[in-house]
Amino acid sequence: MFTGLVSALGTLRSIRSAGTGRLLWINAPYTGLELGESIACDGVCLTVEAMDAAGFQVTAGEETLRRTTWGHRSVGQNVHLERALRLGDRLGGHIVQGHVDGVGVLRSLTPQPGWLGIEIEAPSELARYIVAKGSICIDGVSLTVNSVEGSRFSVGIIPHTQTVTRLAALRPGDRVNLEVDLLAKYVERLLGAPGGGLDLNKLREHGFA
Repeated sequence: MFTGLVSALGTLRSIRSAGTGRLLWINAPYTGLELGESIACDGVCLTVEAMDAAGFQVTAGEETLRRTTWGHRSVGQNVHLERALRLGDRLGGHIVQGHVDGVGVLRSLTPQPGWLGIEIEAPSELARYIVAKGSICIDGVSLTVNSVEGSRFSVGIIPHTQTVTRLAALRPGDRVNLEVDLLAKYVERLLGAPGGGLDLNKLREHGFA
């Protein structure tokens, strides 16, 4: 589990085919990595399989390549990295699993006094989970949704986030990994389960009407 607060910018060192997946070596300024630990790489939870003095190796399987931007990455590109949350750490972002729900497309960047506005178009099946002032994870970065219109939403990137991530370097047409709020998905599932759903009688039963 993660918080969406990027702790380092890595660099994709090499890509090698491995069956239907790919072996990825990522240079990173981390010390004390352990085999088998989870690292969010551009918002995708991957497992450390090997290490050297410069970085670590992970495998992106067929499903990961299909559902995320990792099927279209190139050597030399920067990667947002976050090590897994430890008990006792501050939860400064929001609850992030590293399980990407879909890929969005950057539509516009609008410089504002003191911040950068970014508009992204989400896949239509994810739009219902995105709400103004709610949380969303973009390439592993926890951000607050400023506004929503249809399947498009906007976020604001403050100077610190511009410095420690590569979001300000994105351009219209670039694809980004999206993970919507976990709570929204669970609520939808529970309301749609047998005996679930909301109506006036159920609200009365629990003292809400």
